Amino acid sequence: MTTSMSVGLIYFCLSVRVIFKLMKKIKEVIPKSIFKHAMRLAKKAILVALILTPIRFFLELAGIPEHVIFIIGLLWLTLGFSIYWGIQLFKEKHSYLILFFSLLIFSPISRFPVAILWWIDTRWKIGTHYSLYFDNFGQATFQQVVYGSLIQLIPGFLLGAITIMIMQNKKNITKNMNTIENE
Repeated sequence: MTTSMSVGLIYFCLSVRVIFKLMKKIKEVIPKSIFKHAMRLAKKAILVALILTPIRFFLELAGIPEHVIFIIGLLWLTLGFSIYWGIQLFKEKHSYLILFFSLLIFSPISRFPVAILWWIDTRWKIGTHYSLYFDNFGQATFQQVVYGSLIQLIPGFLLGAITIMIMQNKKNITKNMNTIENE
């Protein structure tokens, strides 16, 4: 095992530990029902991400150009799930909080396969886009789990919140129209 691999593995383990400690603290402050609901929503998205990331990797290995497979990425997946969650959550009392926690759970976990694929790509010098940006496994993991998660979390929350607002407004307009018709 090389030094950079050892450092990377330590970095990875520390990142996972920090995430789980934060999640434990969040669970203590936020009511369990909100956290459980967010966890249920995130589970499906995590499963899709764990399948989607290797598919994208193998499509790139097959020689399909990056601009063609760009749409099969975690950001687009996050945006799609954010809209879906917004539609699902607009009637909930704590819809924005559930949306935020769903994204907070989903984003870092969905990024771990990318760090692993970075390691595979650099170890065997495959030559996909995964090996272009980082010097060691720890750096790749940290960048994917922290920075990559923010890249998913911020636009995902904004789009999901806009979806919730539109759905709530649509509900109010429909309710007002029914009230006017009944008068």
